[in-house]
Amino acid sequence: MNKMKSLYTLEFDKILEMLSQCAMTSGAKVAAMAVSPSLDYRMVQKLQKETTDAKRMTAQSGQPAFGYIDDIPTIAEKADKGAMLLPSELLSVASMLSSVSRLIAYAGKGSAAGSLIEIFGRLLPNAALEHEIRRVVISDDMISDDASPKLYDIRRSIKQAGNKIRDLLQHYITSEAYSKCLQDNIVTMRNGRYVIPVKIEHKNAIKGLIHDTSSSGATVFIEPLSVVEQNNMLRELELAETKEIERILYALSASVAAFGNALVLDYYNITDLALIFARAELSWKMNGTEPIVTENGVINLIKARHPLLPKDKVVPIDIRLGGEFDSLIITGPNTGGKTVSLKTLGLLTLMAQAGFHIPAADGSKVRIFDAVYADIGDEQSIEQSLSTFSAHMTNIVSILKSVDDKSLVLFDELGAGTDPTEGAALAVAIIEKVREKGALSAATTHYTEMKMYAIETEGVCNAACEFDVTTLAPTYKLIIGAPGKSNAFAISSRLGLPEDIITRAGRLVDGDSKRFEGVIEKLEEERSAAEAARREAEQLRADYERRYANAEKEIDRRLKESEKALEKARQEATALLERARATQDFVFAELEKAKKAKESSRTVEEARAEIKKRLKESDEVINPVAEAQSEEYELPRALRKGDEVIIVNLQRKGTLIDTPDAMGNVTVQTGMINTRTNVKNLRLCEDSEVESKGKAARERVVSAKASIARDFKPEIDLRGMIGDEAWEATDKYLDNACLIGIKTVRIIHGKGTGVLRRVIWEKLKVDKRVANFRLGVYGEGDGGVTIAELK
Repeated sequence: MNKMKSLYTLEFDKILEMLSQCAMTSGAKVAAMAVSPSLDYRMVQKLQKETTDAKRMTAQSGQPAFGYIDDIPTIAEKADKGAMLLPSELLSVASMLSSVSRLIAYAGKGSAAGSLIEIFGRLLPNAALEHEIRRVVISDDMISDDASPKLYDIRRSIKQAGNKIRDLLQHYITSEAYSKCLQDNIVTMRNGRYVIPVKIEHKNAIKGLIHDTSSSGATVFIEPLSVVEQNNMLRELELAETKEIERILYALSASVAAFGNALVLDYYNITDLALIFARAELSWKMNGTEPIVTENGVINLIKARHPLLPKDKVVPIDIRLGGEFDSLIITGPNTGGKTVSLKTLGLLTLMAQAGFHIPAADGSKVRIFDAVYADIGDEQSIEQSLSTFSAHMTNIVSILKSVDDKSLVLFDELGAGTDPTEGAALAVAIIEKVREKGALSAATTHYTEMKMYAIETEGVCNAACEFDVTTLAPTYKLIIGAPGKSNAFAISSRLGLPEDIITRAGRLVDGDSKRFEGVIEKLEEERSAAEAARREAEQLRADYERRYANAEKEIDRRLKESEKALEKARQEATALLERARATQDFVFAELEKAKKAKESSRTVEEARAEIKKRLKESDEVINPVAEAQSEEYELPRALRKGDEVIIVNLQRKGTLIDTPDAMGNVTVQTGMINTRTNVKNLRLCEDSEVESKGKAARERVVSAKASIARDFKPEIDLRGMIGDEAWEATDKYLDNACLIGIKTVRIIHGKGTGVLRRVIWEKLKVDKRVANFRLGVYGEGDGGVTIAELK
């Protein structure tokens, strides 16, 4: 069977379309559609690691700015052949070199690059070439006057010649003798030469060369003989300008050719990076995770979701295959999710091998297959005169020819479309043949014989798509290890089939089948009850663990606070004892000196004063006065014992336990701690209301700024507006930009007639908020935008 057909059957092509939409460059978009699953275990691991690292980088630094990347290999080849590159092609080269510099800077922002550091390291910048191109080429159709001194001189001469011609022709427009001969008092151009519009009846009144006639025939455009020589000179200058521009472009093209190989390598490296970051972006959108990849292990998809189903409707499923069993028989009601389960298994396997993260929970496992074969859906072919059964058998025959021990095989409704007895026998035989070849397989079926086969055969496992017998609706969950009922009677009854038909059908069912279905139903009831009990136990355990963890955190927090308080008290006590001991030693020493020397009463008084001074110093060390805040504040009244105050430098609330002393020092109790401070460091709690009002006002300002910043865009589009309306919008926009600190803004006014741009520029010239402004360059919008730098 064609492997590509299985990719299409499992809708892998739609995943590639999603990847292409996430790609940021045209080259990556094309490359995305050519992605295929890798068969190499190490390559798959490498691709998965790249996707993970790219996702980590975007979480840390946002998406990299790839910019506009044109078909650089074609441009480089053209330059290498000696051809002259067009200004647009040169700007494409400069744009890519700019992207190279940005990507190198992006990689240096953090350490999350990981496996991508090698690709980032292969990028080759060329700031000199980029700067030279941007210096010379302004836009797709404009070369800078400063591209070369010669071009500057030529263009200055062109301007002077044009002015001289217009001055000469102005004579005809202002002269009464000639003005009556003119259709309009204007100077215009025809075939690159300055002319004046003359009425057909006066064409002989002005000597000169006729270059054109109006569509009505009423006007001829004449180049007076007096300006022919000047027009010739102007034409020569214009030819010289064209020649000089070509010389400049050829020189730049040669520079591009000299760096051509590096440019091509940069292009392909950027394309690789853009494709990797596209996989990362798709992972974000799918809420994907990196699976554990093995060469020959089991498949274990946890809470897997089909990526093409709406997120709000898809039901996560658990699928296991390999290890204890190599074949999975999925049974259950129609529209119960059997086919979706099969497709999810196949598609997520293909995605993982292509380097995609898969929409499944952490810890999900996949293995590498050389081929994934799928026979899914209605294969009926009118063109080939094949019934559904025949078409399925044709696919199955092709699969059996190709399958081996490196294959995953998926069968949808295996053996359906023919006699049930024969179909079930064929289905069992096909599964056994696939098992003989060592492949892993999963099949959906309604056959009771297949359920029995899975129960009786080692290595084959049943799986059921769950059905809620209460609501008579499928839950779309997959239960591994239990066979499912078709529930045809229940579904038919729900859909309105008369009860007498259902009763009669029940009597016609084979007794063994009825007993087997009864056993399955009882097992399902017991399993549902056990599942409900398990979920309740898990919920209780989760609640217990959460409460236990919270209690542990609270106990730990309180122990740490107690230890800190105890250590602080121990340090304060130690300091107090040491200070007291030192003071005691000093006092005894002074008394001993006084006694031995029998000092005079004055000397004793001096010693007593010195002792008092030492005791006061000890008190200040043991019970220091907290430093007051420098902020000026006047208490509304004198403080009294019992007042509720705020200690400003500590930002703590406390209660005065004494009145201020002569120095203004006072003791404040905060919790279990007494703090000495000065009244200048205190505020009455009743004054805090004023402070809270000021704080609320500040919070409103901050909230307003946050609201503006959230909705602010770095550009404003004025196209379609008229002068006053446009400036009113711009004025408000600049106010918001200044308020939130934006320094550079982009004003889009379009090219058109230039009227809107002139209006905006006249206002910007005198606006005190604007430091400077300029026209946009290539890549910013050219002459259609104005870039303004704000103060």
